[in-house]
Amino acid sequence: MASLSSRNFCVFLVISVVILCSLMVISASDLNQDFQITWGDGRAKIVNNGELLTLSLDKASGSGFESKNEYLYGQIDMQLKLVAGNSAGTVTAYYLSSKGSTWDEIDFEFLGNLSGDPYILHTNVFSQGKGNREQQFYLWFDPTADFHTYSILWNPQHIVFSVDGTPIRKFKNLESAGVPYPKNQPMRIYSSLWNADDWATRGGLVKTDWTQAPFTASYRNFKANACVLNSGKSSCNSNSPSSTSNSWLSQELDSTGEERLKWVQNNYMIYNYCSDAKRFPQGFPTECNMA
Repeated sequence: MASLSSRNFCVFLVISVVILCSLMVISASDLNQDFQITWGDGRAKIVNNGELLTLSLDKASGSGFESKNEYLYGQIDMQLKLVAGNSAGTVTAYYLSSKGSTWDEIDFEFLGNLSGDPYILHTNVFSQGKGNREQQFYLWFDPTADFHTYSILWNPQHIVFSVDGTPIRKFKNLESAGVPYPKNQPMRIYSSLWNADDWATRGGLVKTDWTQAPFTASYRNFKANACVLNSGKSSCNSNSPSSTSNSWLSQELDSTGEERLKWVQNNYMIYNYCSDAKRFPQGFPTECNMA
């Protein structure tokens, strides 16, 4: 009887876990709570009870949104489905940025292309108003066919860009070597869909085909495990960065993460500023020599 009772308890426990996991998957963040539409004259919409946000672009205007909160360090995740078909000339930008002339910024930009040609994922890091740290990638899937998760881990050690949990870029904190690092300026999340056919696709050779408009990008399942700034005070307890909820504050890439990072950079990176000798005739930036 004890064995049967134990077995029944185990079955009950498994069923409970399955139900709980199902609820966790079904549950989605309400984007109305986290974001506000900032421009586009109705072209940006939050629908399905806050589960989906869409941006659209036509010949008259693009559209955009921003986060209601400011963050100073965080693990930021968002699922995006990019403009399908002939997206040449369009740019979907998703990034963190502060304000002012010496701003900090962490960029994902998705450069559209002709039907059948791959998107280019453009990344950049600005610190104290200085960028010019571009790395570009092709993706190993069609980013228009379904939603994929694009993540930024920003902590005092480094900034890690990831796609579906796979790291694609790491920018280390090298302040000790004189390289400015984003650490003091709180940033909001911004996103926009806009026309950039003067440069986005093949250096501006391919223009936007407005017969394909409106162009639409979609967002869902936002998650921010982050330090929110409110009246200059952080929601994070700086005295306990190793606690479970704030473990990302000290998170490093493990050996598997480093291997996956190398795999992406060896197979899918198509531009690296640290390899562009013509661009830096006086020598590469300091961080390029400390990889």
